[in-house]
Amino acid sequence: MPPLRGLPAGLGALGRAGTMESEGGSSAAVLAVVTERRFAQRYREYLEQCELLDRRHRVATVAGGAVAIPVLGETLPEPHLQELRTRVGPGSSCVPTRLPHPAPSKKAWGCSPAQRLCRELRCWAERRGMTWSAELEADLPRSWQRHGDLLLLNGDCFRAKPWESLEPELWEVVASALGVQRLAKRGRVLPDGTRTPAVTLLLGDHGWVEHVDNGIRYKFDVTKCMFSFGNITEKLRVASLPCAGEVVVDLYAGIGYFTLPFLVHAGAAFVHACEWNPHAVAALRNNLELNGVADRCQIHVGDNRKLKLSSVADRVNLGLIPSSEEGWQVACQMLRQETGGILHIHQNVESFPGKNLQTQGSNQMEKEHRPYPQQIITNELENRDSRDSMRKITSSATKLEWQKWAESAETRIASLLQQVHGKLWKTQILHIQPVKSYAPHVAHIVLDLECRPCPVVG
Repeated sequence: MPPLRGLPAGLGALGRAGTMESEGGSSAAVLAVVTERRFAQRYREYLEQCELLDRRHRVATVAGGAVAIPVLGETLPEPHLQELRTRVGPGSSCVPTRLPHPAPSKKAWGCSPAQRLCRELRCWAERRGMTWSAELEADLPRSWQRHGDLLLLNGDCFRAKPWESLEPELWEVVASALGVQRLAKRGRVLPDGTRTPAVTLLLGDHGWVEHVDNGIRYKFDVTKCMFSFGNITEKLRVASLPCAGEVVVDLYAGIGYFTLPFLVHAGAAFVHACEWNPHAVAALRNNLELNGVADRCQIHVGDNRKLKLSSVADRVNLGLIPSSEEGWQVACQMLRQETGGILHIHQNVESFPGKNLQTQGSNQMEKEHRPYPQQIITNELENRDSRDSMRKITSSATKLEWQKWAESAETRIASLLQQVHGKLWKTQILHIQPVKSYAPHVAHIVLDLECRPCPVVG
């Protein structure tokens, strides 16, 4: 068995005991790989890609808060263990073990949560004298977000008139069927400039929840702030960036979606976090304290276009969609005048083959007028849900459209840098990262753009 590097106390004993019990002949035991919770998502994705993930059994929490991920087969070959330790989760502890009594997955039960909800609601409604119909069944939720004991329903369910007569008991039945204590339902994001979610609390006395991503704690009020599970790939990527000793400016910090990965995992020395939604600011302050990084972050409350700060950043994050273009000039102003840095520019890009894309508000210039070469690298998505939705649109034509937008953005940024700093800058496209499919033919991507001042000749 490999050395138990960095695992919580007691975990090594668990691994040995589990293996001994399996060797004793327990047919119920299954192979699993144990690691720290913050690496679990990456491990699952890798095991799934290699067709080694055991979907028949649930991931288990073991001694010290680590997790055991069920794996197919009797042994996990050493090359896979080495890949998990070094590339998938650098610095992680990776221990094969046996789970003597693994819990079956929801799929293995043969009844999904949606099917269970339908069954229990139908029985309850009929006991109340209501005639069940295809209309009611079609109006039930098929997906939702779970935040601990709170379930956030999509806005496209429970819209039929008959449900009104069953409230408020209806929500207690729904919560019980889905195993939660609180319920909320979301509508459209309000067009108020702060992307406030139109969320109604259906059951419970508050909307505060806590979510853990990659070992980072995010606490927020779902009725006041948004949380996107689809951005997990970008948060993981940000966490792996080499930011040791760097000063980062996060122009659209929110509750800390990217501010926290920069501080907790990427090793940034300091982050200037800009946010104008007061509810998000309150959550961000709390999350910085929760994760023990408040001393390395300054929050700038208000419109970042009025920020009295310049020439401080080695890296600027522009995590706003559908477009962060209004912050481009501010981002150029933030980069260090003498050394420059890297911009991470988020954008929703349409992918209609043959359409000549142009960034809104920018002046398109011919490619040959730009004197510096570009290098474009596109990677496959790491997150399973995002990867599935993106697979449909990542054709060569689509990637060409991303490249066209990136080159247009680069031209605009080069012009802004010269305007802001009064001298020529060299720009280079380092990377284009697809994040998720935002809508049909629309992809959320991130452009990594390196920006360096040209040396003064003579």
